[in-house]
Amino acid sequence: MRKKKFEQFILALSVIPFLFTLSEAKEKRVEVSFKINLRAPENSKDVKLWIPFPVSDDNQIIGDVMINGNYSYQGIYKEREFGNSILYAEWKSPMNNRTLTYTFNVRRKELVRKGFSGNEPLFNKKEFVKISHATSLSPTSGKVKETAENITRDKKTILAKARAIYDWIVDNMYRDPKIKGCGTGEVERLLESLGGKCGDIHSVYVALARSVGVPAREIFGIRIPNGKEGDMTKAQHCWAEFYLPGYGWVPIDPSDVRKIMLEKKLKLGEEKAYREYYFGAVDASRIAYGIGRDLVLNPPQKDGKLNYFMYPYAEAHGKAVDDLFGFNLGYMISFKEL
Repeated sequence: MRKKKFEQFILALSVIPFLFTLSEAKEKRVEVSFKINLRAPENSKDVKLWIPFPVSDDNQIIGDVMINGNYSYQGIYKEREFGNSILYAEWKSPMNNRTLTYTFNVRRKELVRKGFSGNEPLFNKKEFVKISHATSLSPTSGKVKETAENITRDKKTILAKARAIYDWIVDNMYRDPKIKGCGTGEVERLLESLGGKCGDIHSVYVALARSVGVPAREIFGIRIPNGKEGDMTKAQHCWAEFYLPGYGWVPIDPSDVRKIMLEKKLKLGEEKAYREYYFGAVDASRIAYGIGRDLVLNPPQKDGKLNYFMYPYAEAHGKAVDDLFGFNLGYMISFKEL
């Protein structure tokens, strides 16, 4: 027992320098500006746009929202299944330019959830149905379940299973910078390739966790870059959370561990401080949009369910104008430190 406590003490000491470097960024305050000149066919009479609309919660405060443009109509809606907020706009007349500008201020806090107790009371699994089932690209049976059961074979608690899956991902997956956007999260393929971006890596985590009874979900959002101001058009980022009975939602980000390893050229064993930090914490450099996969937006889109809602999405006459990432829609996102 003394040996174990000593090892835990040494590990805690190793994390201190890393946490100290983060202490200067416990909170971020920025103004975010989204501007689009929508690239849809000029002769279209029915063009619709959906944009993720972050709202205030325990970890972020959103304010000073301003929206303007030459749209026929705009409004704020909530997607029905998970409650994600959406900025919706439509254009009903043919035109050369369809413009919308949307700005807001955000105050974002670092989120740390650690110091877990050893007790795990029973919980009502019915309350977690929406974040316990399989999705179209994230099955919880077959190879996924078999892999998760092998990872957690000797683990009895939610916490032990959640940590074992987290460690397996850090040990076995890697960040693939060639993947477009944040990835599509096709879990069975990813268990073969093991390489992806944040959307891929956390899709694997969530699917593995759910398959062995750990409630888990992806959090979709965008990262606030370093610096006083700049571009964040392609800074979308997602992380994950698992539910620990008697404690609540616990944030994790194994994707950022692998990203740091790639950027700093760290080998396994050299990333321990980052591994420990991102199990139960995420930094202040992120804005949360929402959760959920296989989404029907509000108002409903017509060209099939959306894999996830982290990028703007548009349709012209009921057909998607671009793919999941929407990089060809003609939008820019910028930030300025407050």
